[in-house]
Amino acid sequence: MTVVHPGDLLDEAAAVLPDAVDLRRRIHRTPELGLDLPHTQAAVLGALDGLPLTVRTGDALTSVVADLAGGAPGPTVLLRADMDALAMHEDSGVDYTSTVDGAMHACGHDAHTAMLVGAARVLAAAAPDLAGSVRFMFQPGEEGQGGARHMIDEGVLDGVDAAFALHVSPNLPSGAVATRPGALLASADVLRITVTGRGGHASTPHLANDPMPVAAAIVQALQVLVTRRVNAFDPVVVTITRIRAGTTDNVIPERVELTGTLRAVSDGARKRVVDAMRGLVAGIAAAHEMEAELRVVPGYPVTVNDDACAGFVADVATSLLGADRVHRMPAPVMGAEDFSYVLRERPGAMGFLGVCPPGTHPARAPACHSNRMTLDEDAMGAGIALYAALAHAYLADPAAATVR
Repeated sequence: MTVVHPGDLLDEAAAVLPDAVDLRRRIHRTPELGLDLPHTQAAVLGALDGLPLTVRTGDALTSVVADLAGGAPGPTVLLRADMDALAMHEDSGVDYTSTVDGAMHACGHDAHTAMLVGAARVLAAAAPDLAGSVRFMFQPGEEGQGGARHMIDEGVLDGVDAAFALHVSPNLPSGAVATRPGALLASADVLRITVTGRGGHASTPHLANDPMPVAAAIVQALQVLVTRRVNAFDPVVVTITRIRAGTTDNVIPERVELTGTLRAVSDGARKRVVDAMRGLVAGIAAAHEMEAELRVVPGYPVTVNDDACAGFVADVATSLLGADRVHRMPAPVMGAEDFSYVLRERPGAMGFLGVCPPGTHPARAPACHSNRMTLDEDAMGAGIALYAALAHAYLADPAAATVR
């Protein structure tokens, strides 16, 4: 496969990079959470103003959808960026640090947004040469609110033939691209376990029925369940992250509440582990003459790249950046993404773009969701060019993303 003028695309991306960096920093200074991002939406709309785009905004959320029509009829390819931040304090030390207490762009969504705006500028200049359309999807609410699902409900996938997304990673060499066919990211469900015993005085546990050691036994048994009941080649992660119980030192509580997460990279393993956990939790509690309830709050499904589309991303990236900068991942990542909803509806793929800060080894760089996460803004040029290259290559030969 040959990308249309890869050198030209890199030069065009370099030309718009300063504006993209400026936009990224403005968004970084004023991070917003969830589905309501009015300032971020306004920044995106301002950055797109003047381009030959048909733009609409969301009703249930502050999304932006922009369509670029090519000079000839053809398919429609969607490029997606998420826009929301995380509810956490920033300690990165950058001079454009967050000015909003308790909010930070620690997952690179500011860079995703700025890169997609840059790609819109590059592609708009080439619109007469495109056979088809490009849809730019700027999405709020990726960090747990399912913004992609809301946008799907509002029609973002109507008429779309294929969809692609990039996600930055400080733990990959700057400018490198990584992806894989099949499962790319895990599902993410919330676990809530309540163990109910009988409270009493801490000095006379024999007169109570203490749920604390039972809760501890459940935590330990969940780890054994994963290591002994789950196929190591169909991995699952169960992590209990919070235990809440009691009010003071001399009172045995009546109830213990456990909260955690379940990650899986196949729907089959996800269901088998939930079924096994229900029996385990109830059985341990019953053995101690107590009751325990497991509630599973469904989260994002497994992010599954279409095999052909993942190969297409790798081929386009290789033509654009060189084979030495493209990596085929040997295993999925146990994080989760709501681009999974898009990939359940349309063929497509997501890739990771390396943004390791200069002078830092990728293995030691603060990862996404770290309060000290930073990124190499120069690598955003590769991201802009890759977004544009994916659109060019798909519209020039859609079969390249469907036939392997």
